[in-house]
Amino acid sequence: MFIRQNIQSLRFFRTTPAMRCPYLPHRLETKLVTELSGPDAISQHDTLTDAGFRRSHHFVYKPLCDGCRACVPVRIRVRDFEPSRAQRRIQRRNEHVHATEVQALATGEQFSLFSRYVLTRHRDGDMADMDFDDYRAMVEESPVETAIIEFRDDSADGRLVGCCLVDWLSSGVSAVYSFFDPQDPRRGLGTHMILWLANAAARRGLPYVYLGYWIADSTKMAYKQSFRPLEFFGPEGWAELPTS
Repeated sequence: MFIRQNIQSLRFFRTTPAMRCPYLPHRLETKLVTELSGPDAISQHDTLTDAGFRRSHHFVYKPLCDGCRACVPVRIRVRDFEPSRAQRRIQRRNEHVHATEVQALATGEQFSLFSRYVLTRHRDGDMADMDFDDYRAMVEESPVETAIIEFRDDSADGRLVGCCLVDWLSSGVSAVYSFFDPQDPRRGLGTHMILWLANAAARRGLPYVYLGYWIADSTKMAYKQSFRPLEFFGPEGWAELPTS
């Protein structure tokens, strides 16, 4: 396993039992997990994110499934990123949507949008069973610098149309979880939020937007390929994902 520095204080273990994979049918998922805690939690998070891990609550994890390596960590290289023609159209389509970074505190308004999104897009997944307390734990249980980016339209009531839970890292921004109004998929709100994160990282002088795992055979993950240059984490560290 490629990790840039040794962290003696971390204890890894495999989750058991294996769970049904949410992305590939007839596959089982198990994870390598460790807890982020103590005064070194932020630096540990930075190092492990750079090694392809993802955060959930107080833990970071990486898939470690028997006979399967389909989950590939990916990140946008911000300094070289230029929106495609299709992505620029999405930006124009959402010119009336405005983003605000807020404290990572769960609200009923967010949860209502989250529930509509999950029931439309991921009805068969574990998140469909989440109640408000589960959502609040996902948002608020974090030992690192976490925020929510709220996306609102310019209507009189400033309707909430999207949210992105993010971690700010020394090397970039990690999109922990995003959800949006599922009623009009042609608006491309999911793409619009990632474009906003790329611009936000550039403004802060941060080199990467971490998008989590890309799975070549999962239609739910296909959108990540459109953000180029896209880097993937492999046995030798980070490298640019081929275009074909």
